[in-house]
Amino acid sequence: MMRILLFLATNLAVIIVASITLRLLGVAPYLTEQGINFNALLIFCFIFGMAGSMVSLFISKWMAKRSTGTQVIEQPRNATEKWLLDTVAELSREAGIKTPEVGIFPAQQSNAFATGWNKDDALVAVSAGLLNRMRPEEVRAVLAHEIGHVANGDMVTLALIQGVLNTFVMFFARVIAHLVDNFLRSRSDSGGLGFMGYFVVVIVAEIVFGLIASAIVAWFSRFREYRADAAGAKLAGSGAMINALARLKAETEIPDQMPDTLTAFAITTGQTRKIMERLFASHPPLDDRIRALKESAYRQ
Repeated sequence: MMRILLFLATNLAVIIVASITLRLLGVAPYLTEQGINFNALLIFCFIFGMAGSMVSLFISKWMAKRSTGTQVIEQPRNATEKWLLDTVAELSREAGIKTPEVGIFPAQQSNAFATGWNKDDALVAVSAGLLNRMRPEEVRAVLAHEIGHVANGDMVTLALIQGVLNTFVMFFARVIAHLVDNFLRSRSDSGGLGFMGYFVVVIVAEIVFGLIASAIVAWFSRFREYRADAAGAKLAGSGAMINALARLKAETEIPDQMPDTLTAFAITTGQTRKIMERLFASHPPLDDRIRALKESAYRQ
């Protein structure tokens, strides 16, 4: 639920900035006086929709380090850190990508994430809890899963999808507001919605369409999670990947300390049981992921 609230809060901020910019650039009269100029409106929404998504992508590593307290390993201070660097370098070579930065973040839950604006400028980080409680072959499988995210270009793909959906959310919200305004003008002499009324309709429409867009992004994120699991199984072995997911399942009672902005690229977000939680979950249930890996191994 917090993820949804954060999405709505961000969306409202975008609406306010977009509406002010519409006025300053003189685009708003197209909606109220001359009818909708669909081309101009769509271009404007595309610029705003993609800009926010791309900015988030480009600063993703910086934000990840700050929000999780990740300490990047520059020079290994012990055998564990050296093993982490060597393992990530080995998996990266096998996946055909440049070795990402490697870090550790102070969380008790076993978890990991990958982020970065492209596959050759990424960050892979694991939690202290994961290093303390998982066996080396299981940690290697988790790292392989995250390398799979990087090699598949999941960060860029999700950012592009979010940007396109943002575009259509903003576009259709304003189309709806314009239609409501025209309807009221035709039914009364009140002059339509007015600026504040139009703004309120846009907000409501943005929330509705934004929730739909969020569900679509979450569905695609779940799909990419299966692909990352498959990549992890290919790089580290199906048995190790399955064992790692089973270990994560056993730890779902430990509070999740992963920031909401990074859940889509974490190895796990726990188990979700409620329908709404499943609809907006960035990860499939761990049981489903384990089943998919077992079925894939059986077919091979």
